[in-house]
Amino acid sequence: MKITSRAAFAALAAGLLIPAAAASLSACAPITSYSGFQAIESDPKDVKVGTDTKSTVRARLGSPSTTGTFDTNTWFYMNQLKSRIAFKRPEVISRNITAITFNKDSELVESVNNYTLKDGKVVAFNGRETPTRGRELTILEQILGNVGRGSLQPTDDTAPGQRPGDRRN
Repeated sequence: MKITSRAAFAALAAGLLIPAAAASLSACAPITSYSGFQAIESDPKDVKVGTDTKSTVRARLGSPSTTGTFDTNTWFYMNQLKSRIAFKRPEVISRNITAITFNKDSELVESVNNYTLKDGKVVAFNGRETPTRGRELTILEQILGNVGRGSLQPTDDTAPGQRPGDRRN
């Protein structure tokens, strides 16, 4: 069986291109990252209204991700799943927030609300800046800005060991 140079080249090219193509495709595989509260043994959705208290919720779920800003009787357990492909910006695949509200006096659970990514709202970000007095200096102006502003120390009336401007005799 005689192998021609064309067949040998085709086999070599296939042997090099197939692993290179597989490596390049695996580099584009999405990388997923999980952040926030991880429900291992118990899920925040399993909290029972009117039965569980702050202490039982903390024992079952652990410390909350955050508490309410103005009402510390509202606990939030949050998590999200992000996916990133190569150099692209990460994309949030799922987000779950469980808000547990407690009665202020009895510390019993009053409500359990679950929110997902669909419940989120986009907040308009204002990119304007508050103007400040003055103007921005360039690097060259900052470096050379004090040249000529200072005064040289007097050299004629001073004796060694005296402080500049000291007029004591």
